[in-house]
Amino acid sequence: MFDPVIAPSGTLLGLLQRGRGDGTLHALAAPRTEALATLNHCVLNDPRHDWQVENRSLYYARLYLDLHGGLDAIDHHLFRAEDHFDTEETRTGLALAVLGHLASYDRRDALDLLRRYAATGANWAWALDELALRDDDTGLRSLAAPVLARFPATPEGDAELASAVRDAFEPRPWRLWAEDPRAAVGGRIKAAGEQGSFDRWQRQMRPSGPRPGWSVQAVFDWAQQGIERGSELHVPAARCLSAVAGPEDRPAIVEAARSGPEGARCAALHYLAQIADPVVLDLIETAAGGLERTVSDAAVSAFERMCGDEAVDRARGWIHRPDALGASAAGVLASRGAPQDAQLVLGALRETVRAEGPDAQPLWTLVDGAGRLGIACAAPVLRHVYRETASSHLRGRTARALAATDPSYATGFAVECLWDCEETTREVAALHAETGDVRVAERLRRLAADPAEEAEVQTAVRSRMGPDAAAL
Repeated sequence: MFDPVIAPSGTLLGLLQRGRGDGTLHALAAPRTEALATLNHCVLNDPRHDWQVENRSLYYARLYLDLHGGLDAIDHHLFRAEDHFDTEETRTGLALAVLGHLASYDRRDALDLLRRYAATGANWAWALDELALRDDDTGLRSLAAPVLARFPATPEGDAELASAVRDAFEPRPWRLWAEDPRAAVGGRIKAAGEQGSFDRWQRQMRPSGPRPGWSVQAVFDWAQQGIERGSELHVPAARCLSAVAGPEDRPAIVEAARSGPEGARCAALHYLAQIADPVVLDLIETAAGGLERTVSDAAVSAFERMCGDEAVDRARGWIHRPDALGASAAGVLASRGAPQDAQLVLGALRETVRAEGPDAQPLWTLVDGAGRLGIACAAPVLRHVYRETASSHLRGRTARALAATDPSYATGFAVECLWDCEETTREVAALHAETGDVRVAERLRRLAADPAEEAEVQTAVRSRMGPDAAAL
């Protein structure tokens, strides 16, 4: 899947793609035809860089409800000829998830679309999972025949069916079908379930993959073999060293960390960092500045796993380095630094945004650090990240940081955050948004009454509506 093209943050499309609360507010104020066209574009062209962790489906489903939008565009997208040869979940997953939420809001047309797609579509398993949460028993039983028809009554078909039953995210339909008195339905499902359980037991009893011998050198050899196969085994090798190494092995491990083969050097660095050996920070500094990329990356990774005061103190000296170790040092200070480190973290935050933009990976830790350390001077750059980032998760972390650093958050971004696509962002907003704004009072009431809203958000809302409920 290609990375999505994200429109500028000042446009309706850019706001909806990002899942910002202002996207909903602007869409409701825009001409309905334009708003629905933009909404359909987002649902049919998933704008998320990481669709497995970022939320959009409930956000888009609520907007369909508010706009009284039809589902013809989703219908066309799901059942076009492309569905037969482009079977990637990313093409249809967001649309199916949106339909699932709409079905939970009693949209019968969404429920019917999910049933049709579960019976005939390529991504049928996703549609079936959505129906497992929303459909009644009669509707699910009607899908038994078309779903089972996908698996021919051959050894290969039975094996595929056993895998489908075993790996089902939502087991409810399969359990219902197993109760069917027909041998071609209930009998096949029961047999498939038994085979899946047996397969799982076999995998547990016979773990695959190579295992190191029980000596320090054998562990080093195993780690090096992993490098040669293109598989990094530094961290598991370090755990193995913890099990086999004794005090007498320390000189050999330190020497391996200093000048051993790549695999052994990486494993030794991780092991020494894990036990906080006094020499490891010097070894990490040397390795991070070397020419071997694998060793350099392993050194940085080993440093990030260290939790002691020595690592924090060394980070203060490394934070100005223009390499990966310098960026890692900034993250360590953001996560575990003291108030005296606020200016160092602020400088790293500003430089990262300036050099790498509002979606840079190091920003996740630096934004958290700005909030943890209460760096008030960070508010302007945090507001910039909030507006521009395409990651709804990073925006949510930025909202939490703004709540701790920006006095204007309660009357500013907190208001739009009540409509945000991420439940954690809505939770922060529910705790901080100024209730004197009539939009806030109405939105809190709606979130409190919405059965699709997350429990944590509703708990935050109720904390604002306790003895002061009359004010809302």
